[in-house]
Amino acid sequence: MTGPLITADRLATISPDTDLVVADCRWHLGEPDAGRTAYDQEHLPGAIYVSLDDDLSGPDGPGRHPLPSPEAFAATVARWGVGPSTTVVAYDDRGGAVASRLWWMLTDQGHDSTFILDGGIQAWTDAGHAVTSEPSPEPEPSQQQGPGAFESRPWAGVVERDAVARRSSSTIVIDARSFERYAGFEEPVDPQAGHIPGAISVPMSHNLANDLTFLDPDELAIRFRGLGLDRGDVIAQCGSGVTACHDILAMEIAGLGRPKLYVGSWSDWSSSDMPIATGPTP
Repeated sequence: MTGPLITADRLATISPDTDLVVADCRWHLGEPDAGRTAYDQEHLPGAIYVSLDDDLSGPDGPGRHPLPSPEAFAATVARWGVGPSTTVVAYDDRGGAVASRLWWMLTDQGHDSTFILDGGIQAWTDAGHAVTSEPSPEPEPSQQQGPGAFESRPWAGVVERDAVARRSSSTIVIDARSFERYAGFEEPVDPQAGHIPGAISVPMSHNLANDLTFLDPDELAIRFRGLGLDRGDVIAQCGSGVTACHDILAMEIAGLGRPKLYVGSWSDWSSSDMPIATGPTP
């Protein structure tokens, strides 16, 4: 497999004997139990459930979904049975909006054999593949030490609030939230409405076709180049460092490199005394 995406038909051809972990990452803002409920109703055969709140976030740090420590994340993926040779395929029901957070975390830790199911569970069922409500077998934990272990390393692709505030004039901040939240027309969860001054609106939903599959690389490249994202360093942010990973993924698909991630994102910025902009322009 090449690139970060895998189709439903390609996933269905992978042998059950392959060292493979399929991760169901469904989660919805304001409905913390909805993803688990959907998983219990139906999921890909053999998939494990991965919780954004419990597995992909830590207890401390800036914003609503701070990263866990690398060591804690390594212990989590070892519990899932992920070792150095394991292929991981993540999916959700929002075009990769949440699954891309797992993709980002694993690839930032150096685990490149990590893929997003393009189109999510909808693409899987639309292609005629089976789902099940049967509980998946408990994965066999991988080693936490030694040659078969998933080795942790410091998070490399992140920036914090001060770095965003002190960024150079050639660094572009992109905001993956909906345009309505960016402009300050609505704010369902964070303390204040608006956006980081100078940030440009790059909603993650615009990375997708109507069937929730990603646009092709050329279309994405045209979109991002039209926004000037090929002319400087890029920092991606959203509400809490989740859907920003979708923009990062889309830029990689487009061949335009990998932006840094401001993990705390708007939930961190809007909780501080940093300046806030509103309206449709940066």
